[in-house]
Amino acid sequence: MEPDEKLFRDIIHRHRDLIWSVCSSYRLSAAWTTEDAFHEVLCDLWRGLGDFDRRSSERTWIFRVATNTMVSLTRKTSNRPTAPPPERHDPGYRDDDYRDLVELIEATADPDRTIVKAHAQGFSYAEIAKITGLSVAAVSMRLTRALRKLRKQYIQ
Repeated sequence: MEPDEKLFRDIIHRHRDLIWSVCSSYRLSAAWTTEDAFHEVLCDLWRGLGDFDRRSSERTWIFRVATNTMVSLTRKTSNRPTAPPPERHDPGYRDDDYRDLVELIEATADPDRTIVKAHAQGFSYAEIAKITGLSVAAVSMRLTRALRKLRKQYIQ
């Protein structure tokens, strides 16, 4: 089945912020910008649109594709120098604290890293289970443990 260009544009328009957020939450080599990663995710979404069967929500499907694309890019660029963590210009955050937290999350192994990032994006446990292929109970347990570990590391 050929992807529908209008449907694709509508989906991207509705979920542009989610895609950008996923792309900016990964640290890639200095040769890759968040915009480059964003375009790579768009290409993967376009290629996969014909196979999207709507068993999960658009948002869940997009998060899964974006996360898988970013994990793949991270692996491809892991032996190259990394760019600094993205800047956060929210007055409630101090840049150093934000960078420290991003680094701790990035050091977390998958699937826990994906679970934490999906949780931060507001996905439900059921949606995260679909994204990761784990049971809802496993997602709950892994998230609880990962957040506890992150808190402990962050406080140190």
